[in-house]
Amino acid sequence: MILFPAIDLKNGQCVRLEQGDMARATVFNLDPAAQAQSFAEQGFEYLHVVDLDGAFAGKPVNAGAVEAMLKTIKIPVQLGGGIRDLATVEAWLDKGITRVIIGTAAVRNPELVKSAAKKFPGRVAVGLDARDGKVAVEGWAETSQVTVLEIAKRFEDAGVTAIIFTDIARDGLLKGLNLEATIALADAISIPVIASGGLASIEDVKAMLTPCAKKLAGAIAGRALYDGRLDSAAALTLIRDARRS
Repeated sequence: MILFPAIDLKNGQCVRLEQGDMARATVFNLDPAAQAQSFAEQGFEYLHVVDLDGAFAGKPVNAGAVEAMLKTIKIPVQLGGGIRDLATVEAWLDKGITRVIIGTAAVRNPELVKSAAKKFPGRVAVGLDARDGKVAVEGWAETSQVTVLEIAKRFEDAGVTAIIFTDIARDGLLKGLNLEATIALADAISIPVIASGGLASIEDVKAMLTPCAKKLAGAIAGRALYDGRLDSAAALTLIRDARRS
């Protein structure tokens, strides 16, 4: 299990949203590269980054901030937000992003995911963000009529490296992960699933390490890390101990 610290970018700053609402943004750091460095120094092994403005614009917006992070840290980075064509996928991978996350385009243009995953094996993930079980797109501004499972099944044999499943109703609210829905998704598909949205405390990390959650590949932590509700050292120690046993 990997615990991914999250950096969400809006106007070049590191923010957290509540339920994906751009009007409910809290700025946590004016310098995303410094925040990335802090996470690396805390011992995290993989960083999760979202270009929020890019998700709405349909193209990268906070590229400068992302590039500054890549220059600052050595740990791998997965990036989502505004990645809607193969040229953008290729450009980010060339710049040093380890794994791109395709969200809206996975719903609107599944062939993009399939061609990208084929061209760049192990480097393409799909971000599925659900509101009441239905996938939301365009930076969560629109809700589609398809379920998370329906979309995920489309990519079963495509070579997608992970599905990042976010419960929008919990995102940024510190209500705890929706493990029931996340585990159900992981049990229904062969692609590794990463839990996102609502991680609140060390109890969520413990729950991720129980036998019933063993199929989950990781979880994303945001606000709980920024406001001190989740002790990174304690969480990472738990995960390391679980791996050893």
